Amino acid sequence: MAAPESADAFDRDELETWSALATLLEWLPAALDAQLKRDSGISHFDFGILFALSEAEDDTLRMSDLASFANSTLSRLSRAASRLESEGRLRRAPDPADGRITLATLTDEGREFVRAATPGHVSLVRRLVFESLTATQSQQLNTISRRITGAISSHDGWHPPS
Repeated sequence: MAAPESADAFDRDELETWSALATLLEWLPAALDAQLKRDSGISHFDFGILFALSEAEDDTLRMSDLASFANSTLSRLSRAASRLESEGRLRRAPDPADGRITLATLTDEGREFVRAATPGHVSLVRRLVFESLTATQSQQLNTISRRITGAISSHDGWHPPS
């Protein structure tokens, strides 16, 4: 990529790349939210919370870890957890080993909800993302995404469990 002509303006290549990425950052979340709300009555943010719990050991995570994965404040996560708790999809309780820590655990109802909502979500992600890319481009997208998130934060973000 060419060096910028000035520190306060993008060069042509930077502007082309940035405009494509900025558009993606606006359009993709809206498409994911619309599908999940239409098919399952839940936001992408709330689905992400339930999905992360469904992938965690014993379906349980610290609220602070969930907030980090979701790039959310504890306050926003707490409001979402309260809503999901009132719907019977998760429960919160103090950590028996350290009462200062709150654990979120997926309920049986939450597990069934995630199981039912996941196929439509996966189908949309495959259609919008993976079918638009070659296998090599998909691997490159993974690498690029991890590098950009690493430049934003020292937190590693959510990874599927090994």
